[in-house]
Amino acid sequence: MTAVDAQFYWMSAKIPSDQFLLYAFAGVPADLDAAIADVLDRARMIPDLSIRVADAGALRYPRWVPLTAPREDVAAIRAPGDSWAGCLDAVVGLTGDPLDIRVAPWRLHVFAPVHDIPGHRGAGTVAVLQVAHALADGGRASALAAWLFGRAAPVAGVQTPGRGLLPWRAVVAARAHRSRVDATAAGLLPPPIGDRPPLATNNRPAGGRTVRTLVRQRTELRGPTVTVAALSAVSAALSEYLDEPCDELGAEVPMAKAGERQAHNHFGNIPVGLYPNLGHDARCERIAADIAGGRLRGRHPAAVAADRAFAATPAALLRWGLDKFDPDARPPRVTGNTVVSSVYRGAADLRLGAVPVLLTAGFPSLSPAMGLTHGVHGIGDTVVVSVHAAESAIGDIEGYLGLLDTAL
Repeated sequence: MTAVDAQFYWMSAKIPSDQFLLYAFAGVPADLDAAIADVLDRARMIPDLSIRVADAGALRYPRWVPLTAPREDVAAIRAPGDSWAGCLDAVVGLTGDPLDIRVAPWRLHVFAPVHDIPGHRGAGTVAVLQVAHALADGGRASALAAWLFGRAAPVAGVQTPGRGLLPWRAVVAARAHRSRVDATAAGLLPPPIGDRPPLATNNRPAGGRTVRTLVRQRTELRGPTVTVAALSAVSAALSEYLDEPCDELGAEVPMAKAGERQAHNHFGNIPVGLYPNLGHDARCERIAADIAGGRLRGRHPAAVAADRAFAATPAALLRWGLDKFDPDARPPRVTGNTVVSSVYRGAADLRLGAVPVLLTAGFPSLSPAMGLTHGVHGIGDTVVVSVHAAESAIGDIEGYLGLLDTAL
């Protein structure tokens, strides 16, 4: 297991980080059991869905090993009230049952029938793929789910390079970092986005947790990209909702890293200002510039050198550092006041049995300093904007959802 994937595995004991990928289908398969069996058959064809973790002691990294038995604990269950709202409430409940990836790193939950799915009349089916973050980041997890639901492109295994020697890689990383600092000072790179004061949304999650969704067509979103349009809307809604100064409002935006994938997790978080005091068009322009700047800095050789140095960290040293992490400590400054994770999941070509996909959604996990997250997930021309919130961060979830609906 690579250092970055092991970090997610070990940290999950303190901060659960399972991902929940939701897919709604326009009907209930005539033979639901056969449709589920077909999904399981496809899972056995992909290496990443046929492995689990084996611990290797305190001084070594864990290992990926083959599953001793095929993944079989999948069953159709009933959402409360057989409704879309009940299904979302059930997803919240699933977050309290994290995976033990020493047994298996994924689990499939199938809800049928489900009524009132947005944009659909009659009963449908909802499948939720629960995936351990150590197994896959958002983009890779989406590719694995697409294979399960019939997409023709298989997902190749991750070919991880050798770890190398930490001292030498640290020296290379330090030199590359100085080069990036010099390039920034010379105006060749945009400066990094700084941290900001915590807001109520950074309160430690407490009280009830809720997920909600808003559905749009791509043409309904005002902005140069879906991601920028959603960030602009979050800016408007959140600054209106919060009863505190929001001049420095910002978000963490996960982005795929440049270059060839070196681990199951191949992404970084870009800090982005949300500029609530600007008008819509100017705000979108600034947000887009922050994203572009973050990507440009991420393509600098310093980013690759830092990743290689981290990959060479001895297991005992990384585990020692993670053991020192205190999830109860409240930071004086934060990278963002919310998370906005945006993933396009491709064409609407997925099926469960013979039933086509309607929409897809995701619900980024909460953390000790992040009580509000947003997902932006598209398939075909349909985009779902989701809200995942703890009561300690957003006391009136319906009020906030109404503001976000208007801003979108």
